[in-house]
Parts: sequence; structure tokens; C-alpha cells
Amino acid sequence: MNELLILCACIMILCIVFSKLSVRIGMPALVVFLLLGMAFGSDGFFQIHFDDYALAENVSYLALIFIMFYGGFCLNLKAARPFIAQASLLATAGIVISALALAAICHALLPFSWLESFLIASVLASTDAASVFSILRMKKLNLKAGLAPILEMESGSNDPFAYLLTMIALSLLSGSETSIFFLSLQQILLGIGSGILIAGCTLLVFRFLKIKESGLNSILLAAFVILAYAFASLIKGNGFLSVYLCGVILGNCKLPQKAEQIHFFDSISSMIQIVLFFMLGLLSFPSQLPDAIFSALIIFLALTFFARPIAVFLCLIPFSLSIKEKLFLSWCGLRGAASIVFAIVAVLSPAYTDFDIFHIVMIVSLLSITLQGMLLPKAAKWLNVIDESNDTSRTFNDYLEETAMQLIHVQISRHHPWIDKTLQEIEMPPEMIAVLLKRGNEAFVPDGATKLLYHDHLVLVTTNRENGIQLEMEEIPLSKHKQWIGSPLADMDTAKFLIILIRRNDDYFVPDGTTILQSGDVLIACERDVILKPEKEPPMLAH
Repeated sequence: MNELLILCACIMILCIVFSKLSVRIGMPALVVFLLLGMAFGSDGFFQIHFDDYALAENVSYLALIFIMFYGGFCLNLKAARPFIAQASLLATAGIVISALALAAICHALLPFSWLESFLIASVLASTDAASVFSILRMKKLNLKAGLAPILEMESGSNDPFAYLLTMIALSLLSGSETSIFFLSLQQILLGIGSGILIAGCTLLVFRFLKIKESGLNSILLAAFVILAYAFASLIKGNGFLSVYLCGVILGNCKLPQKAEQIHFFDSISSMIQIVLFFMLGLLSFPSQLPDAIFSALIIFLALTFFARPIAVFLCLIPFSLSIKEKLFLSWCGLRGAASIVFAIVAVLSPAYTDFDIFHIVMIVSLLSITLQGMLLPKAAKWLNVIDESNDTSRTFNDYLEETAMQLIHVQISRHHPWIDKTLQEIEMPPEMIAVLLKRGNEAFVPDGATKLLYHDHLVLVTTNRENGIQLEMEEIPLSKHKQWIGSPLADMDTAKFLIILIRRNDDYFVPDGTTILQSGDVLIACERDVILKPEKEPPMLAH
């Protein structure tokens, strides 16, 4: 037992060390985990025999559940709303078009039947968001507006539909008489219904229990994540669609200690990806790879230069994206963990034939992550889709937590100790600054001479993480409003919004009317007519 624990600890340490080294050579860390798994496997240097596909499937499913939930949980619907149609078409119709195009090529060029070709194409239909965004963050590439949200939403939501196609392919191979239309409708409707139901139950339980310990909140949320998948699968729905939709709903609702939960699931996702890719590498047999290389290479080229571009260009015909932007979206169709997991599902199916789909899919995924991934930064520069005014790495749902600041709402009641006092007469903590005052239907930035009156609503910025609230905020990069550069904040036309913070060179500060706006500044603003309705009586802040 002790030897096994030592081995596991050493493997985890090696994965972390080599992932840091991979940054220097520009190789995605997920490839490193996969290669380390191969090195420890049956044909590797350490010859750990592992061929338990059933165990691998269970572990893989658990990993995908949390990875997909986290992807939905971090998606901000307000920021993504302008691009939902594009991403939804790519995640649904794009998956079908790509699979059919790739299946036709496989059947024409390789010794596979039509159904076997369709199975391979279905398994490889989904794209991998983790691979794309790990490269973008590693290279600090910021994309033009719209490209990152489209990629994030498409990659996060197309796994359920690739899984559905895989189930359809296996059903056809088994000779089942189940209606494809009925199977698809059942999977989609029950998956959506389950995701909405579990998300609603989660919100009710959180509001009823009101747990203050962040650790218990995160564990409770993790339990509901597992329930979202298991319940949907139990009623023959699409469990992955249920999990992703549940994540989107909960990520855009108010949850207690949300920052801590995001950090918790971020850590869980990182750990799970290490375990998943190492296990998949351990499951492979490098001695069998040469027999699958030719087929995998043909499939990779067909997928990269034919099937994926056709799907992207056809789905985006109604939208005003440039040819270069469509080409970049086509190049970002990296294959990863989901494809390999679905290959394991196929291997365990009674309908599976004797062709080596697992190693074919693994080679295609490796080629995709390495060749496509390593050339992705050059493709972005060559296609001119980089825009430094956009921050691709920002997650809008945890925006306030990233700035290390919180907003506190104070309602001035008849007996509040601040009533009829000016802000300069109030002894506030040094880390607290007044940024917004709402009086009746008017909202404005107060100054030291502003007197607080009965029923005023005051918003304070503080580094204290307790009693924080979330406002609907947006970023306004000055690169899009160059006429403001060099002018004081007081000269801006801010009839519709109020400036809460300014981000300048990765630092945040609260401006005043004399603040001179500089090139590269990003203004953090909220709508001027924002209505503050606290869920409970605000705290009475004393002198």
C-alpha cells in the first residue's frame, strides 16, 4: 500500500514538473500527461500493466462531468448573448456536418464500412476547449471580440451532441430497431429538463440551508453536479447536456461564496485532467500505434482541412464574420479528452467491431493538440485575429473576485449613524471607498461634501470580502473610444453608465473626476439606472 501511494505521489509531482517545462517549449500540458502515462504503461519504461477499459470509462465519465460543469459554470450569458446563435449552430449542426463529411472520407479512403466510418467521425466530432484556451493563455493571445466566446460556448456545449452521435452510431452497428429520431429527441429533451430541474433544486437547497462554510458549500455543489448527470442518465436523457446546462444556470445565478466555489472547481478540473490524460496514456499500448498511424493521419488531415472548415463555413453563412475569422475558428477545432473517452465507450459496446478505434482516436488527438495547438499562435497572427484590448483569459462570472475587491451596499435608514453626515465626516475603514450614491431615480458619484439622506443607497468598494454584492458590470476598453484618451473623467459623456474602477497595466483603482484617461485603460462600469434591491437588511456600518 505504501509503495502504491509513493508511486501515485511521484507521478503527480512529475506531471506538475513536466507541465511547467512544457510551457517553455510551447507544448500543451495535456500532451505531457498523456506521454507520461505511456511511459509508465505496459509498453513503457516502467511497464505498469493496465487494460481495464471499464474502470477507465467510469473514471473518464466522472472527469468529463466536472470538466463540462466547470465550462458551463464559468460562462457569463450576458457577455456571451450576442454570440449564442453562432456557437449553438456550430455545437449542433456543425457537429453533424463535420461527422458526415469525415465519415464520407473515411469510407472512401480507408477500409472501413459506412457505419464504422460514421462511428469514428462521431467520436471525433467534438472540440476541446481546455486545449485551445490553455494555449491562448500560455501565449497570452487576446482574440478579436466574439471569437473567444464562440469557441468557449461551442467547445463547452458540443460534447453532449458528439456523445449523442456516438450512441446513434453504436445503435446502428448493433442492429437495434430504436428510432434515431426518437433516441435523439429523448436524449436532448430529457437532458435539458434534467439540467433545469437539478439547477432549480440546487438553488432552493442553498437558499434553505444558508451554509457559511465555503468548503461545505463546494462539496454540496459537487454532489448536485454528479446528481445532474446521474439523474439524466437514469431517465435515458443526455447526462452531459444536463451537467453543462446545470452549470450555465448556476453560474449565472447568485450563489453564496461563489469565488471560493470557482476556485474549488478550477482546482478539481486541473487535477482531474492530469489523472484523466495520464490514465488514457497508461491505457494505450505504444507497440500498437504503428498499425494505426496511417489511418489516423488520413483522418487527421481530412478532419483539419476538410470536415471542420466545411462545418464552420456552412454554419456561419448567416453571420458577418470575415473569412480569416472563419479560418481561425476552423483551425481551433482541436480534439482532446472527450474524443478519447467516447472511443473507450465504443470499445466497451457490444456493437464494437475489431478495428482499433482507441489508438486511432488517440493518435488523431495527439496530432491535433500538438501540431494544430503549437501552430495556433502563428495562425492567430497570420489571420490577424488578435486584439489586445480584449482579455481572452477573463472569466466574467468571477470578475469581482479577480479584482480582489467587493462592493458593499448600504441603505441609509432613519436611525443609521451616517444619516445627515457628509462622507468626509464619516470615519470609514481605510480600505473602503464610496463609488456610487443612488437617491430616488438619480445615481451619481459622491464626493466628500455629499451629505447622506434618509433612504439613500450607497455603494462602497472594499477589499473586505464579507457582505459583498454583485452588480452587472461591463468593460469599456479605451481602444474603442480613442476620443476620450487624454481627457479627465469629468469630461466624459456618462449619461448611461457610471465608472466604478479603472484597470491600468493590470492594476485597479477608483477614479475621480480629475483622473486623466490614458491609452490602454479599461473602464469598469455599471449602468447608471441600476436598481439596488438587497435580499436582506443591509449591515449597519458604525463609525
